[in-house]
Amino acid sequence: MKSTLLLGISPCPNDTFIYQNLIEGTVKTPCSVSAEFADVQTLNEKVLDGALDMAKVSAAVFPLVKDRYRLLKSGGAMGYGCGPLLLSSAGENFSDEFPVYLPGKQTTAAALFNFWIKKKFPSVGGAGVSYMRFDELYRELCGKKIKQGVTIHEHRFTWQRDGLHLISDLGAFWEQELKVPIPLGCTVIKKDLGEELANEMDLCVQKSLQLAWERKEPVNEFIRKLAQIDDDAVILQHIKMFVNGYSMNMGDEGEKALQVLTTFLHSESLSAP
Repeated sequence: MKSTLLLGISPCPNDTFIYQNLIEGTVKTPCSVSAEFADVQTLNEKVLDGALDMAKVSAAVFPLVKDRYRLLKSGGAMGYGCGPLLLSSAGENFSDEFPVYLPGKQTTAAALFNFWIKKKFPSVGGAGVSYMRFDELYRELCGKKIKQGVTIHEHRFTWQRDGLHLISDLGAFWEQELKVPIPLGCTVIKKDLGEELANEMDLCVQKSLQLAWERKEPVNEFIRKLAQIDDDAVILQHIKMFVNGYSMNMGDEGEKALQVLTTFLHSESLSAP
């Protein structure tokens, strides 16, 4: 059995809330765990390169790595009312005169934006898209250096305070159109590590999450020091929105949502020039 498992997660509160007890060793694991923290697009790229043993990645990247990685039932981010937001620094209307900035090519946010624009503005298609790390994207929006961008993570809770304008709640649009939860993220583990280890790590993630839920104070120093924002109230909002029953076990409904997303992504690849 592997002696040390390299785990990649984001520094965002939902991930650190779920995985803290596993990373710190409160939960006994079959092998030691070494954590690497990175933004979700970087994690996606590392998994595409096979550089991580286990990782929390965008649900949209799973179809690209499913031959090498196995899907875990726990540790993901799915649900209702928790999707990315298309925001503007200039007004509430979408404009095809300006590029839309996305937080990574393989992110679920990018997939949901593509779904929205093809439904609402079929003549526009996927034109005018650029990519930027999620935290930089938000800063550029707030500084009015870019006009339109899709925001994720904690910034879902701060855009009104920061004077931005909502063009569309992309998650709500997905829900209304497809009647399934929003499959934002999922946890994967290398297939060559074996099914037994995968099952054991699934249980370890569930135990880590259960201990976090039982804690008197949800936001602690481990979560606080890694978060992109220093407001405990926003951090707690983030945890409550993105950590739920699907994080413990995605179940049949979560698997269906992943399949719906995979079908859309497949149709996208077929229609690409």
